[in-house]
Amino acid sequence: MGIVDAERFIADGFVKLDGAASRAAGDAARDLLWDKIGLSPRDPGTWREPVIWTSDLTGEGPFGEIIGSPQLAGALDDLCGPGGWTPRRQLGTVPVRFPRLPPADDRGWHVDASIRQPDGSYLCGGSPDTLLLLTLLSDVGPGDAATRIRIGSHRDAAAVLAGRTLSAFEAGPLVDAATAHRPVAYATGSPGDMYLLHPLTVHAADEHRGSQPRFMAQTPIFLTAPVTPGDRNLLARALSRDGRQAG
Repeated sequence: MGIVDAERFIADGFVKLDGAASRAAGDAARDLLWDKIGLSPRDPGTWREPVIWTSDLTGEGPFGEIIGSPQLAGALDDLCGPGGWTPRRQLGTVPVRFPRLPPADDRGWHVDASIRQPDGSYLCGGSPDTLLLLTLLSDVGPGDAATRIRIGSHRDAAAVLAGRTLSAFEAGPLVDAATAHRPVAYATGSPGDMYLLHPLTVHAADEHRGSQPRFMAQTPIFLTAPVTPGDRNLLARALSRDGRQAG
């Protein structure tokens, strides 16, 4: 039996992995990031920006433990097929969102349906070659700038992006309009919890209405081949009309 509930992923376009990494590792990673950004968790007077972008570029210590999670690897095998994804050493970028400040203007609905271009840049399109991993590094409730996820939006986005390769600025309004009717889930949980989003699942940042800064890594997981309708893995099946396996 796999880690991912296949029918739920096909319907919703995302899966939550409770406790995929230990809370201790999540807490330790957050402590290191506080040091890196040079601010204090005990001094709100130092929190002067609504969001600060930092990163894990080393993959050492708790970061390596988190990205090397066996539960994460098993879930990626379920979604992409064994050998269908490229292991990572680092968690990558970490937006830290702070409370009690006017929100940043970066909360538009979008997809991370990235397609690598020959010049090294990325565009959005209907045959993406990355999927998105979100890793919570702090406790996150619905009001704590939890990432918003439009449930089942991956099929709508696939339809509107079919045959197109667009910039993120062009794709965002299209997928927003196509999925505005979808219900919204919030990426809440505890340090060490993870979310895996289908590349075409529409999501957005949210305003911070809580009291404690939110730490969450967002990591592109590179696929060994683009998502193509008719493939046998769950990423492709999630785009078919009935979710059945091809062949």
